[in-house]
Amino acid sequence: MTMDAKNKRMGGVLMPISSLPSAEGVGTFGKEAYRFVDIISDMGMKIWQILPLNPLGYGNSPYQPFSSYAGDPVYLDLGLMAEDGLIKSKLSKYENADPKKADYTKTAAYKAPYFREAFENFKYRIADGKEDALRAEYDAFKTIFWVRPYGIFITLKAKNDMRCWNEWPQEEQDYIIDGKFDITPYEDDIEYAVFLQFMFCKQWNRLKEYANKKGILLMGDIPFYVGIDSLDVWQGRKNFLLDKDGHPRFIAGVPPDYFSETGQRWGNPIYDWDQLEADGFKFWLDRLSYSAKLYDIIRIDHFRAFDTFWKIPSSCPTAVEGEWIEAPGYKLFDAVYANMPDIFIVAEDLGDLRPEVLVLRDHYKLPGMYIEQFSALDKKGPAENQLIYTGTHDNQTTLGWLKDLDKKTLGKVKRRFLSFTGPGEKLVWKILNHVYKSKARFAIVPAFDLLALDDAARLNTPGTVGSPNWEWRLENLDGLKDRVSMTKKMITESGR
Repeated sequence: MTMDAKNKRMGGVLMPISSLPSAEGVGTFGKEAYRFVDIISDMGMKIWQILPLNPLGYGNSPYQPFSSYAGDPVYLDLGLMAEDGLIKSKLSKYENADPKKADYTKTAAYKAPYFREAFENFKYRIADGKEDALRAEYDAFKTIFWVRPYGIFITLKAKNDMRCWNEWPQEEQDYIIDGKFDITPYEDDIEYAVFLQFMFCKQWNRLKEYANKKGILLMGDIPFYVGIDSLDVWQGRKNFLLDKDGHPRFIAGVPPDYFSETGQRWGNPIYDWDQLEADGFKFWLDRLSYSAKLYDIIRIDHFRAFDTFWKIPSSCPTAVEGEWIEAPGYKLFDAVYANMPDIFIVAEDLGDLRPEVLVLRDHYKLPGMYIEQFSALDKKGPAENQLIYTGTHDNQTTLGWLKDLDKKTLGKVKRRFLSFTGPGEKLVWKILNHVYKSKARFAIVPAFDLLALDDAARLNTPGTVGSPNWEWRLENLDGLKDRVSMTKKMITESGR
């Protein structure tokens, strides 16, 4: 990422991989992803923002992953694996009950036998000496610091019926520390897990390279916190405030706000910042350095916690009880930029913030975020060094939001955007046009807003867990294709 790119006016679209059309139950890195790149390139977009790609955890949330580094194999495309000669049997048809809904559990079960076949074929290919370059690439991949530990972690999870690591037998819990448990009987399963991560990186890097050649930058999203049921915590227990049995003493979240009267109790363990600082912030440097290899732009969710974070006693059933604790944000980011001077970070700085959060953000010239739904009657508008959105993955769709406005507020919104029609597609497009023409350097609109969809397309409702969160997806890309011309005009006129 060059400084020149950071200073350009760019338009973009938010679209999770999971929400892409696919014949395999969940969006993948396959042909529809490439077609999506072609469409947004034709629109004049320069940024494709996705959600975290890590192994999905509780409630299929991409913000409670089993690892900060590994990818979820559910996004692997079987068709591409077949084209690469790794799957030789005929692919059976995925029986899709609802093509507009991602079904992660069913998809994982459908793909599992094909993944196993691909693994066996891969082992044969690298063992016969005819593909030395592929074997060398694979051997190099296995030396990456997180790869084998993740293979061990996910294998032991499977052995223990996917229970959290702090519920495993003690010798297995402590293997990553003392290495005393005999994992020899599980080596093939560990190697299988490593193979899937290898294929994940190959398919992702191929897609990213294609997008970059089309002039599209990939914007990744990393959660501030990690889940208790993760390699990050199992391997790095010292970095978190846990009790002697590996359970969180304190829980992450936010106090009561716009989204919830009782706040949000996320369940993530709290960092031991004293330990992180004593270790030179290696945990964060490793995490950001690896993310910078995967993405051109990194959006850090819940940026405000680098300034102060809400510390909830684990015994509290809601987020009402807690206290704000200061974090060593300046020391951390000094270390980040000393090691990665060209990293491009975006700060998710939404919510009720104390001024010090914005001072921290501006000290490092990090772009912040501006949500039009929250500020539709604000005539001041976003700053230049911001990303403006109609809404994010946590908001209603713009059409859904308009339909839920009271009559008085809707009237004000219509007058603001000079709309003489009701809360329909025309008003949505007037808001989109306003967003792209704003002075904010970066303007990103969710795909469901480009299509003017209602709340049936909502991605997530904060404070709730499980269906229908994270399940929305497109049946096909025809609607976006039909909007290329009008979007291109809007992007061009906005100077992006």
